Amino acid sequence: MEEQFWQTRWESGRIAFHEDAPNAFLVENSHVLGLDHSARIFLPLCGKARDLDWLLARGHDVIGIEFNRGAIEEVFHRLSLEPEIAQASGLTRFSHGKLTLWHGDFFALEKAALGHVDAVYDRAALVALPDDLRNAYAARLSELTSRAPQLLVSYDYDQSQTDGPPFSVPQETINRLYGSQYAIERLASGDITDPLAQRCSGQEQVWHLTAKAP
Repeated sequence: MEEQFWQTRWESGRIAFHEDAPNAFLVENSHVLGLDHSARIFLPLCGKARDLDWLLARGHDVIGIEFNRGAIEEVFHRLSLEPEIAQASGLTRFSHGKLTLWHGDFFALEKAALGHVDAVYDRAALVALPDDLRNAYAARLSELTSRAPQLLVSYDYDQSQTDGPPFSVPQETINRLYGSQYAIERLASGDITDPLAQRCSGQEQVWHLTAKAP
């Protein structure tokens, strides 16, 4: 993946994608996943999202992966947790209690290292990827998590209005990436209101993906 691009964004503070509160779509729709408090939830390209704190506060085991080490360190500092740091499978694992954050490339994460996943919450991963990486990402995520149910947040806007990321990932793209393996339900949508709204108009949407029977 385009690691240097994202490292530069973090180093220069160009992280408008970071929200200072848990994502409203997560708060309002996480119940559809039907998870108990001990469920393990995976957040690809998690950054330093406040969603991590919100999920932890509900008792879940939270696992994420992120390119930027500083973002990971900030999460543990914010939560007043001292992480245990270890090397595994070419990545660095930061862990404390129910929180595990991997530092490195999503595509380098191995299924055995990740372990069992009960659900995926993808707010910032798919929309961060250019079109030529999305097929590989979707296939790898499905494999890593054994097609665990997903809560997926996406944008739908005229890509000619502005360059991504975040990129426009409309329903037809989600259907193409996931439709063969998952039933896809749109749960809610609303006008884009985050900093992207300064560059374009469109919809932010949340989707529930559940594995189809073999």
